[in-house]
Amino acid sequence: MRFMASGVVVASLLFGAAGLASATQPKATQEMLKQLKLDPSILGNLDQELRVPPQWLEMARKEGKVWMRGTPATPTELTRLFAPFKERYPFIEIEYFGSNQEDRTIKTLVSYRAGKVVADLLESIAGYFEEYRKAGALEDMRDIPNVNNLPVEGKAADGLWAGRYVLYWCMAYNTQKVKKTDLPKTWDDLLKNPKWRGGNLALGNRPQLAWVNVAKAKGPDWMKTFFERLFTEVKPQLRKEGMNALPQLLAAGEFEAVIPVSYRRAYEMVLERAPVGFTCPEPVPGSFSDMVMMKRAPHPYAAKVLMNWLLSKEGQIAYYYASYYAPIHKDLQRREFIPFAEEIIGRKASFWYKGEGAGERELEAKLFALWNPLWLGGAKKIR
Repeated sequence: MRFMASGVVVASLLFGAAGLASATQPKATQEMLKQLKLDPSILGNLDQELRVPPQWLEMARKEGKVWMRGTPATPTELTRLFAPFKERYPFIEIEYFGSNQEDRTIKTLVSYRAGKVVADLLESIAGYFEEYRKAGALEDMRDIPNVNNLPVEGKAADGLWAGRYVLYWCMAYNTQKVKKTDLPKTWDDLLKNPKWRGGNLALGNRPQLAWVNVAKAKGPDWMKTFFERLFTEVKPQLRKEGMNALPQLLAAGEFEAVIPVSYRRAYEMVLERAPVGFTCPEPVPGSFSDMVMMKRAPHPYAAKVLMNWLLSKEGQIAYYYASYYAPIHKDLQRREFIPFAEEIIGRKASFWYKGEGAGERELEAKLFALWNPLWLGGAKKIR
């Protein structure tokens, strides 16, 4: 592992000089299945999934590396995630740059416009997808075999983005202060139950993570009425902390519940024996963490090999093993891969498709136009 002086984490996994994808399970995969108590049969048809054109492997060997820019991750998470790939493709070196949204999305796009491509694969460009598309910065990934194993809603029709796992951003609560009978079954219940007034409920300033999904299902009229009442009647705490810090403050008793929190972060807190629970009122806000391939990528064939592996059953289970991310692979939609499955499976959900449609982009703009004045006005009174 290497760390850049600028503060951007670089995890460089140095692999050997030769080798091809193995037909047998890597030792790292065997250990992963053992730890997760999964039968090896779950990887059925894996050899077929990992089959790519021979030219890709030949060219990837010559390239020798792949540059991947993504969200911050710990060295342990990165080691667990990439260990099977390391054994299968020891001739490819992965240089993973984990950084914040500005470094990951804005600076990468600015560099591209200036004629310099600084990444092969890029994770989580979120609201900047349309800017990348307009700049002609994205490669069509429909020739990558395992893109076919994604649900239709989990990939772009033109191949310019593909989901890598499923995300749910809902509500976390302090189990020592909140009874399950008080948990909202729908988002409107937050307005009705006096339990959530008086600062017991906290909000993070990331409406695009959950609320935009709810608004998509409920409509703009509902959105306007709901948020005006939420801010003026419920008067939640408006917190400026980041999404990782909010669950820690919840466990410490700063407030009794908080929105939004990812299922993954709440699950980590539970494993740490923190008094944290997780619930998803209907409609459940769901989304797909995206990955794109840059046009004029310096190492395009190594990038395709890595992308294909990440979307295979082995790569998808590795994502869960490393960071508890729920697989997007169509054959891995199983309860054991979804933390808090009882709060998600069987409930109506609303998925956000990265703002590809004009209607979604318009709705998101309306949400921010409504949210920002309410947030700023409420912040003056509360925080």
